[in-house]
Amino acid sequence: MTDDQTATRPFGARLTAAMDEHGPLCVGIDPHPGLLSAWELPDDVAGLERFAMACVEALGGHVACVKPQSAFFERHGSAGIAVLERVVTGLAQAGTLCLLDVKRGDIGSTMAGYAQAYLADGPLAVDAITVSPFLGYESLRPALDLAAANGRGVFVLTLTSNPEGRRVQHARAPVSEGQVGSATVAGEIIAAVSAENNAARARTELGSVGMVVGATIADDIERLGLDFESANGPLLAPGIGAQGGSGQELARAVGVASRAILASSSREVLGAGPDVAALRAAALDTAARLTQELRP
Repeated sequence: MTDDQTATRPFGARLTAAMDEHGPLCVGIDPHPGLLSAWELPDDVAGLERFAMACVEALGGHVACVKPQSAFFERHGSAGIAVLERVVTGLAQAGTLCLLDVKRGDIGSTMAGYAQAYLADGPLAVDAITVSPFLGYESLRPALDLAAANGRGVFVLTLTSNPEGRRVQHARAPVSEGQVGSATVAGEIIAAVSAENNAARARTELGSVGMVVGATIADDIERLGLDFESANGPLLAPGIGAQGGSGQELARAVGVASRAILASSSREVLGAGPDVAALRAAALDTAARLTQELRP
């Protein structure tokens, strides 16, 4: 987090400013074995570091947000985590928002520990993290509260593109006591996020609690009648581009909320590496295209 992006300024406001300046693109840093091989790098810590720091050099200061995938660093043990710390530091020094894809979801003191790791002031402190609400939305409370206190953000898994996710996220259950009918699990998550973002709504700002919504399932959003606009939060949309998701179709499905879409792209940009200039050019081209699709 840079000096002018202090913890007193909410993440939602900082993300809005970053997307306005650089376009609605979040580039993933996904150093899986296949990409390391494509870059002619060894699948070890040395290869991981060269890959990751080339991404930081290419993307830092040029895109709205960068999303390292924690798993691909963790698989190299403590040395891999040390590389991740360098990535986090490098992005902060470049003034680029860092969204760590960790998908943490637990209860009680364990969730509080995860929150302290990423949302406090330690070496892995980032601007935002992804979390899983499927132990119950309130299980996320330690992360939600610490993020709010420190001006950081949380992206809650809401409607993902994996086929098996539908059995959980599309399922219906009775709504809150005193109401009638039923709501999908995804719909209840949206309602909970909406309540979380009330303070930002009163300030006419984008909230700091966002949702993860697969870009390839626009039809599901329309079929389920999900109201993402009401949540007033950013929508992290993986799958646009090489994975087949269309920014235009997703924008149509979410309506006015399309201005809150932060499109996540990894393969389309990372495939241009390992040359730093080519990586940066691919990111800038993708951001320009997404701006036309999502913010016409």
